[in-house]
Amino acid sequence: MLGRIAKRKGATPAQIALAWLLAKRPWIVPIPGTRKVSRLEENIGAVNIKLTPDDLREIDDATARITVHGERYPEELERRTGL
Repeated sequence: MLGRIAKRKGATPAQIALAWLLAKRPWIVPIPGTRKVSRLEENIGAVNIKLTPDDLREIDDATARITVHGERYPEELERRTGL
């Protein structure tokens, strides 16, 4: 699904994923890691991707159908979070 949107926007799926995160809330700042300058440049390009309300809805609808399995942290680390 990200690939379809990326193709329409002339972007990569990674750029669409980062653009989606940037569009969610102003205080969400993705911190992608990379070891390659080409990937850094690709990631930076996400700030220029303009997602429409329909694009955002398509991504949100798709992610809402994903079932997450397992815990976020191992039990010992979860206790340390205070959650």
